[in-house]
Amino acid sequence: MSQPDSNIRTLFTSAKKLTQDLDSLVSSTQEYQDSLRTAIVTFEECRKLADSIALWSPNETEEDISSGGLAYISIDYYLGNLISNGISSNRKGQILHAQEAYERFLTLLDQYAMLSKGDQKLWERYQDDKDAFTLLASSDASERRASKIARFKEGKELEQKIEHYQSLPPSRLQDDAIIRSLYHAEIQLHAYRAFQALDLIAQEIKILALAPPTPAPNPDTLENDYRRRNGQTKDAYSDRLDPPISQLLNGGKAGPILSKEGKPLKPFVLLDNRQKLREGVFRPGHSLPTMTIDEYLEEERRRGGIVEGGGEQSGAPEVVDEDDLVKADAETIKAREWDEFVEANPRGSGNTLNRG
Repeated sequence: MSQPDSNIRTLFTSAKKLTQDLDSLVSSTQEYQDSLRTAIVTFEECRKLADSIALWSPNETEEDISSGGLAYISIDYYLGNLISNGISSNRKGQILHAQEAYERFLTLLDQYAMLSKGDQKLWERYQDDKDAFTLLASSDASERRASKIARFKEGKELEQKIEHYQSLPPSRLQDDAIIRSLYHAEIQLHAYRAFQALDLIAQEIKILALAPPTPAPNPDTLENDYRRRNGQTKDAYSDRLDPPISQLLNGGKAGPILSKEGKPLKPFVLLDNRQKLREGVFRPGHSLPTMTIDEYLEEERRRGGIVEGGGEQSGAPEVVDEDDLVKADAETIKAREWDEFVEANPRGSGNTLNRG
């Protein structure tokens, strides 16, 4: 084995090991980002070495590539996958860099005629218009659903095929035909995922194109803007531990309410006059009563909210004034009429149904 082949094998094995270790880390941590950058640098060195030793030739076919050399075809696929997973302030530049890596990978597969019929059609459509590239070109809902199902089944079959080869005993993995079949299945799966990534990249580029450009932050501007929001100037700095009471009451935001341009610098409340402001200085935080209990009951009685009568007094007979002759005569006539009614209608005379 020559020295360049030994170096590229070592770099490729190390880069794949770093990529596998990323699965056990959290993507938002600094450790993940550091390991990601290390893996990207290792794969880039591996690709540069492959170019320097002319590992790929346009005059060769897939049969001319050694079984061990088939694994190195996916270098650019790994690069594109790692670059797109990174965190960067220039997201558009990052995904364009990943897009270039995927394009190099698929171009190499096309050169060696290793693309399937379906992937070959996708590659032709991508080359025609990569900005509008999509896996589901049809506008018909049923056709799009059928295409999704077919793509999903294709990916599952490739994954199961790879798992089958990897589960074989080590003795069978020494067979050159099995090794080539394993690498070929992995390359087909990488092509399948590369087209998915290119579809997502094309969508993300469209979304980023709608976003307004972000101006570069100026530290002096940020500092001045912070002091302006808080109503402070360079001369307002003080190392006192007991700031003025006005500053404490304003939450540390002392200064004018409005700027020179008429822009509010802090929340404020409009009042009628200064006298109303003075009256509210020593008032408690809760609402005070506006009337006494007697005034409240009188108001409720006037509104009809109090029902009078009832109780023990409702059963007491009304006392008639003896000096009021008219009312006394009325009570006498009422009593006589009641006596006549009782004599004419003895008790039980009306109940004729239950008599024996």
